[in-house]
Amino acid sequence: RSVWNTTNLINHNININESLVAELLDNGNFVLRYSNSKSFFLWESFDYPTDTLLPGMKLGWDCAKKLNKNLTSWKSLEDPSSGSYVFAIETWKVSHGLILDQGQLRYRTDSTYSSFMNITETEEEVSHSLKNNTTNVSSISLLQMSYTGLLRLMELVGEEMNVLLHFPNDLCDFYNVCGDNSYCNFNNKGRQNCLCIEGFQLGHDQYVSSLTKTKKRCVKKSYSSCHKKEFKKMKNMKLPDTQYTTVETKVGFEECQKKCGMSCNCTAFANVDIGTGGL
Repeated sequence: RSVWNTTNLINHNININESLVAELLDNGNFVLRYSNSKSFFLWESFDYPTDTLLPGMKLGWDCAKKLNKNLTSWKSLEDPSSGSYVFAIETWKVSHGLILDQGQLRYRTDSTYSSFMNITETEEEVSHSLKNNTTNVSSISLLQMSYTGLLRLMELVGEEMNVLLHFPNDLCDFYNVCGDNSYCNFNNKGRQNCLCIEGFQLGHDQYVSSLTKTKKRCVKKSYSSCHKKEFKKMKNMKLPDTQYTTVETKVGFEECQKKCGMSCNCTAFANVDIGTGGL
């Protein structure tokens, strides 16, 4: 596919008296620039990622350039054409990384992801980039959307490539695998077990993907006054989707709990700072 042609230069007011230079930089960025300018690029390959994120690259939304940068997997190990898996940055009230398979949401990032990624959210950009966590000057960190559907954090040391982490990690990592008001346990036999959270129980069936498939859903055991709430702390949980939630970035834990307790529409709250692991 074409990511650049001469028409891309129309909006840059090129001086025909200045020569153009194509250069491959030490960080892997292939750029087109004026011969007398080292910092201003007319075009750069880092704006058009394929399946791998390198140090210095950014994923997400660049408002100035009107670009949305994603990772797209290869079709197979031998075929580098675009595959079905895409790693995209979603600009909900708190941005997430999402693995999509043919447009269907398959996985959403958690606090582990934020431990090795810089997350920037401003009016100009919503971007995710690799942190410089390594102390080995001869090693390079890479993030790859593999053709198998795994998002892999890798380290290149010399000619040796090591996989440090991959997502999803187990069956419980898949998006909404258990449904509302429930959580997933992964046992030592390699099986997932969906359980209702405390205060809920299996109730009526709900339709899943077609009229022929149903599954039990977790419903409240009893309905008390909305202002008489008892919160239960749950560990090792992902933050909920922020697409349909209220996000308060300037209130503390206790104030957040108080606000949730006073609202009949609020059923749970969490620490929005996924950089510190959330709740």
